[in-house]
Amino acid sequence: MSTDDASPTSTVLVVDDHRAFAEMLATALDMVPGLRCIGTAFTAADGIALAARLQPDLVVMDIQMPDEDGLAATARLRAAAPAAMVAVVTAHTSPEWVGRAAQAGASAFIPKNGSLREMISVLTRVHAGHMSVAPSTYLVPPSPPPAPPPAALNQRELDVLRLLATGTPVKDLAVTLGITVSTCRSYVKSLRQKLGAKSQLDAVLKAREQGLLGTDPPELG
Repeated sequence: MSTDDASPTSTVLVVDDHRAFAEMLATALDMVPGLRCIGTAFTAADGIALAARLQPDLVVMDIQMPDEDGLAATARLRAAAPAAMVAVVTAHTSPEWVGRAAQAGASAFIPKNGSLREMISVLTRVHAGHMSVAPSTYLVPPSPPPAPPPAALNQRELDVLRLLATGTPVKDLAVTLGITVSTCRSYVKSLRQKLGAKSQLDAVLKAREQGLLGTDPPELG
């Protein structure tokens, strides 16, 4: 495919089960000199049938579709429209998927999490016999921030927390632990502060997230 103004317009077929994405990409392609979208399909089967009828120069193929894997569809489409080049678009970015796309006969690999500008840039440079890979394929996502360390709770606070997790009201909890209601409320307040919780329920949820609640009942003396 060439972007030279003197070159004939290259026809493009978009195959993607996300209708809004397919239609927006089709509109964007029609605004690119040298490209013209001649159809959209929302299933792999319809895409193959449309490609066989229209014989486009380029097919933009989603890898993940409900009726058929896009890579399997790519191989079948290449048989239905031998002159068509296929650019696969996908949420997958590992080198393994790039290799699988190449084996299926694709001429381009474009992650969906990249920009529209990048996608258009790759599509205008696709040519047979060469695998074009979008630069964003090799971008390593940032590592998630480390989880905060579990809150440091003393044994009595853990006793209160475990009883709260069973739905025990504060008054009954105080009786069970042999402490006053006022003292029990102080423990609950301390728990909420240490866990950064807005309520007793939130304290229990945050404690579960931090692994502070075991499966065994509290041992009360």
